[in-house]
Amino acid sequence: MCRNCLKQWQPAIAVNKKNFKVKKGEVIFEEGDEVKGVYFVYDGIVKVHKKWGSEKELIIRFASQGAIFGHRGLGGNNVYPISATALEDGIICYVDIEFFESTLKVNTDFTYNLMIFFANELQESERKMRNLAHMSVKGRVAQALISLQSQFGIKEDHSINIELSRQDLASYAGTTYETVFRVLNELLKEQVIKTSGKKIIINHHDKLLELTAEEL
Repeated sequence: MCRNCLKQWQPAIAVNKKNFKVKKGEVIFEEGDEVKGVYFVYDGIVKVHKKWGSEKELIIRFASQGAIFGHRGLGGNNVYPISATALEDGIICYVDIEFFESTLKVNTDFTYNLMIFFANELQESERKMRNLAHMSVKGRVAQALISLQSQFGIKEDHSINIELSRQDLASYAGTTYETVFRVLNELLKEQVIKTSGKKIIINHHDKLLELTAEEL
């Protein structure tokens, strides 16, 4: 928002935005809560997720520095269709919904870029739904690892620069903890990946791509 809005609008943003700290595991809002505003990640990582069945969750995406979340509550019945939870300690920027809507009306560049973001997010959601229907579990886990490395990069030790619990990885891949545990062990035996605690290193990116391509 700050990057794409008019310079004349920046003082209004400064007055209306509110930054607050979150702790790892803190729920920022829950699916079904009344929409009161829109959020941006100033520092840290937030998982955006929704209920999947009675006891499961599906992680839609991960919001990192600069990313918007809570925008799925715009329009409709004014409730959030997803939940947002901090994956690590961080700082969140919040603006109430009235000011956000005013910002959209005044700043055409911001509105255009948000529209492009919505389109890309919709395409990604459609891809994930297609994968859930047609891709094997092993292919989905492979795709999840590829996506995580693409979004977050790698550390100096070549591990993916985000450390997820096996449960969160399962929720991102659309499967169960037990299945992710089994698939990761298979990939370890095949030397496609290496693990150390929550750290995952991709040894053979091409082999992971082959697993995703075989199922499409």
